Formats: sequence, C-alpha cells, structure tokens
Amino acid sequence: MAKLNALIAGSTGYIGLQLIKLLIKHPNISIKYLCGNTSKGKKIYSFDKSIISKKLPKIIKFNNNLLNKVDVIFTALPNGESQKIANKLLKKNVLIDLSADFRLNSAKEYLKWYKINHSSKKNIKNSIYSLPEFSKKKLKNYKIIACPGCYPTSILIPLNPIIKNNLIKTSNIIIDSKSGYSGAGRNVHEKYANKNLYESLSAYGVGFHRHNSEIQQELNIYSRKNIKFIFTPHLTPMFRGILSTIYIETNKGITINDINSKLKSFYKKDFFIKILPTNSLISTNDVINTNYCYLSVCKTKHKNKLIILSAIDNLIKGGAGQAVQNLNNYFSYNVKRGLLWKI
Repeated sequence: MAKLNALIAGSTGYIGLQLIKLLIKHPNISIKYLCGNTSKGKKIYSFDKSIISKKLPKIIKFNNNLLNKVDVIFTALPNGESQKIANKLLKKNVLIDLSADFRLNSAKEYLKWYKINHSSKKNIKNSIYSLPEFSKKKLKNYKIIACPGCYPTSILIPLNPIIKNNLIKTSNIIIDSKSGYSGAGRNVHEKYANKNLYESLSAYGVGFHRHNSEIQQELNIYSRKNIKFIFTPHLTPMFRGILSTIYIETNKGITINDINSKLKSFYKKDFFIKILPTNSLISTNDVINTNYCYLSVCKTKHKNKLIILSAIDNLIKGGAGQAVQNLNNYFSYNVKRGLLWKI
C-alpha cells in the first residue's frame, strides 16, 4: 500500500505528540520528518515515553527543502508560524494546520483577535475552515486545511444543525466550557503559575476569548444569521477533555425531542458523533482518548429552555484526531482510519 510522506512541525507540544501517536498507527502515513527548534537533535521519545517506535526520525529544524520530499505537512505551531510555511508550499503539498492561522476569513479579524499581522494573506482564500462533519465534500478544492479550535469544535457540532433549522432563539445563547489544562499548551504551568492548576478551577478570557471570533464566524456563515452568544472558558484541574454546557431557548412549539431528533438525523452518517438519549449525564471520561463527540440534550424547570452537554477530548477530537479525520476525508480514506484505538 502506497504511503504518504508526512512532516510534523511543532512535534513536541501536546498536540504534536498526540498527532504522532495517531499517525504511527495510520496505514497510509509514513512520518518522514519531525521538526522543532529548541528540540533539534533530540529523539521524540524523550518528550513522551509512550512513543516507543524506533522508526521515527530525530527532530530537525524545519527548512523549505523538506517540502520537496513530503506530501502532507501538519503544523502544530504557535500562531503566526504556519503562515510562513504556507508561503513556501509546493503544488504537491497539502497543509493541515492546527493553529489559528487560517481559521478566520479576514486578515483584519485575525489581527484584531490575535494581535499578529497576517503574513500569508494571499493564502487565506486558498484555505478552508474544516470541521470534518461539515466540510468533507469541499476539501479537495483547497491545499490548506484549517482545523477548528477545541472549544469551537465542542460548540459548533451541537449548535450548527439546530440553528440552521430554526429550532432555537439566536439572541441569547450561553456557552460555559471547561477544559483540561493541556488546552493551554505545554507552557501552561508557566503561564498560570499562580493558579494552582491541580486543585482549582479558573475562568479566563472572560467575554473576549479568541475563540469568540471563530465561533461567531462559523455560526453566522452556516446559519446565514447574526447569532448572539456569550462564551466563557475555564481551566479545570484535569489534564485533558472539554465539557461544554450550552443554554438555549427553543422557538415556539419546539420540544426537547425535536432538538434531539434533529441532531440524530443530521449526524446519522457521522461515526464520531454520538447523540445520547435525552437527559443523559455525560462526562469527559466518556470521550477521553477517543475521537468521539458525545451530545446530550437535557430539560430544565422551564419548558422552553434546554441545556445541551457536549463532551470531547481536546487533544484528539479538538486537535490531532480532527487533523487525521481531515486527512482521511481529503484523501478519501475511511474516516475511521488511524482513529479507532485507545492511546
């Protein structure tokens, strides 16, 4: 079986390491290069003892000549860095980006939210925001695939279908999301040194978290409406996982069963989306180390107000697994390939 040669830039971060663990099990992928800056010359095993494959190359510094020898480039880099690689892509290359560099359709919006001047504006139109369940038929028209952020993944999956079908009011959606601290990246312990990560719960980015821009863009595009919501993220004393609690108000005559039935019918062909019976209590433990998204629609004491629970593993469905799912869709592999094993 012919294999694609892959390069992973940013291989030693939480997402990069998770991506390696998935790709070494993917039958269509050969990891040709692992790239890093401060980690140059080291073995990936020194960053994660569970990665024991002897076939993996030593970490090297990225240079443009490497693009001649690979088919797929995965970038799990700080924001702004993937743009530089995008500017040097060859016709044979496909870039699957796990940063925010190509998630927003406007360089002006990117500057507003990320405080970085976009250095690859010409490539914004050559990229696609790719939540796999929504973009699979469009991917082949693009050479740059932008993987959604972890919070937006947990939020857009439940909201897109019900907003599109006019089942809920769109003027006051409340989203409360809680993530394991791995979502803040490998330097989380330095960034939140005074937060006692292992024993406390912390709200951050209140009112203005960067993912607001991405959520707003995609909800508006998909529904063709101006959606109003409030989103508050939290860091929790666990390593991985996201639980988003979404408070919605139904339109007149719409019941909890209508919401649940719409989600079931919409995702009936999507293997990794699991719609549980109404009022099911779910936790991050249900999805840890998997590429699944679990959804549960729950009633409240108010007839027209419901709660949707959405659980994912931020490092897999919200990160590396989503990248592999996009890879599978792009190259017409089975969507489950490389994603059906416990890490």
